[in-house]
Amino acid sequence: MVLFISGRCDILTYYPKWLLNRIKEGFVDTRNPYFPKQVSRIYFKNVDMIVFCTKNPRPFLPYLDEVDKLLPTTPLIFHITITPYNKDIEPIIAPLKKDVIEDIKYLSNRYGKNKIFVRYDPIIKNKHYTISYHIKAFKKLFYLIKDYTSNIVISFVDKYKNTLKNDKEMKIEEFTNEDYKNIGESFYEIVKGSDIKIFTCGEKENLMSYGFDKGSCITKEYVKEICKEFGKDISTSKQTFRKQNNHYCECIKMVDIGYYNCCLSYCKYCYANYDERKVKYNFYKHDENSSLLIGKLEDDDVIKERIN
Repeated sequence: MVLFISGRCDILTYYPKWLLNRIKEGFVDTRNPYFPKQVSRIYFKNVDMIVFCTKNPRPFLPYLDEVDKLLPTTPLIFHITITPYNKDIEPIIAPLKKDVIEDIKYLSNRYGKNKIFVRYDPIIKNKHYTISYHIKAFKKLFYLIKDYTSNIVISFVDKYKNTLKNDKEMKIEEFTNEDYKNIGESFYEIVKGSDIKIFTCGEKENLMSYGFDKGSCITKEYVKEICKEFGKDISTSKQTFRKQNNHYCECIKMVDIGYYNCCLSYCKYCYANYDERKVKYNFYKHDENSSLLIGKLEDDDVIKERIN
């Protein structure tokens, strides 16, 4: 099993102590978002790999020594997003991007650059954030992180419910074929000559014709390779290698323990946050000693152990 922490919420930023407590306890509970009374219980002993997804790993860094001792044979992978936007797109801008760069360096030196994925996504186009703007921002980012990662991932903004709600403020413009060409050729030219793979995430426009790698973030080959470093042979684990549902995504299926509407970043393009009142309410319900990220177990919950 590959645990995803998390696509629904930046747990490392806002709920780091809760996560440490769950690792100490040896298990975590997560509700089915469509059938909330169904609760999956996941024991960390059954987890082959953990993929962290965050914009700000710093709140979790003080706990890494303890986590490494508790999970000595579990690879920790970090997807760290750095975007070039201001408060018009990302109302909560914390920490400073230079601090995130320093955290990327720290994590790369600690775990190895093949465990670090830097994400420049999503790319939004409007009158301010032009294609030229993105090319300059990406070039600056690349030279800051090129020695500390093996993978750079990009994606283009999708029209989620929250994105559509905020479209009047963001004034998103559609990408043209010429835009894809400019980004593909320019980004590849910047990366060319390095040992870094650059690829798109779950996109129809995969930019391979401009030099991008055929890539997905967490493939079965990648999981096998990294787990082998930790003395794990999971080559026969069919359940680990189930694919995601996205037609354009080649990643293996991961188990997300996050919760919708509980991330305090309020990014206007996010698919997982679409009601700020619920975000505040859910944050209020959080208990760092609960087995659930938001709220507590109830008497009529149905708990089933999940092993894959």
